[in-house]
Amino acid sequence: MKEVPLGKTGLMVSELGFGGIPIMRLGFQEAVNVIEHAFELGITFFDTANAYGDSEKKMGHALEPVRDKVIFATKTLAREAPKAARHVALSLENLRASSIEIYQIHQVAEEKTLDQVLSAGGAYEALDKARSQGKIRFIGITSHNLDTAIKACRTGLFDTIQIPFNFIEREPAEELFGVARERNMGIIGMKPMGGGLLERADLCFQFLQQYPEAVPIPGVQARQELDEIVELYRIRPPLGEVHWKEIEKIRSQLGSKFCHRCEYCMPCERGVEIPGVLRFKSVWRRFPPSRAIALVKGAMDTVEKCEECWECVERCPYDLPIPDLIKENLALFKECVARNDG
Repeated sequence: MKEVPLGKTGLMVSELGFGGIPIMRLGFQEAVNVIEHAFELGITFFDTANAYGDSEKKMGHALEPVRDKVIFATKTLAREAPKAARHVALSLENLRASSIEIYQIHQVAEEKTLDQVLSAGGAYEALDKARSQGKIRFIGITSHNLDTAIKACRTGLFDTIQIPFNFIEREPAEELFGVARERNMGIIGMKPMGGGLLERADLCFQFLQQYPEAVPIPGVQARQELDEIVELYRIRPPLGEVHWKEIEKIRSQLGSKFCHRCEYCMPCERGVEIPGVLRFKSVWRRFPPSRAIALVKGAMDTVEKCEECWECVERCPYDLPIPDLIKENLALFKECVARNDG
């Protein structure tokens, strides 16, 4: 595994990182085993957040014996300084670290939120103080909104920027990367497989290898997933014309409004399994009818609880009209069930 510089931080990180969301679903020792395997494969950059359940604790436990050989990046969703300071203390405890290399302000989707975290008494103030105290080394920011991310980069206040980047969401390469490079910022690519929506790891990472300045952090929960991705970095297969045709086919099928399975809409207070419902269109294309129906039936059974409160829309970083998409997927599900029964 090659190492690459992470912008002006001077940190050298593996060209492929490790995203900490999926290990929330694993038992403690199972997660530790996966993290340890990632390190054995040469991955030295580990991204998590204290909002990711016990992800920080699992990483801290697994990597404590090799702490001097890995780089931690974690995050706070706090917008105000006191809470952000508490989150830094919590992350230090969870990660079993005396200092954390990169601490990021998490999910800054709107300009008003950016203004809030940068204002007096905002989260940035707490991180800046923590940096001066040696508790963290560098300050980053994450966003799912391209315009807000660009504005954050142009402030010159951040060392790293984390943004969704994959062959569906290519837009960051068109402007954001240039702005970040001008300021020598490290670029971290979240959702390299579309939050699990894109199942062709070969296409995903062949595409990403064209942008070595962006370090992808796939979320994985199994050793074999890691093995498959790392092997692509070993053999580095070229992205040929046939691959581009496959990519464009997938892009056309998905369209512009699709669930990224980030699960920021969850939990639904009414009990609707939103990501499960919104995956039906994709499942229907890829599985035999009976299997597709069985995979999502449990989620579809929760749709009747939806009261169209639109709280999920307010939490969605992609501004998806979730109640409308629920209706579309439910209608298709019913149509498919009727057709399959007939």
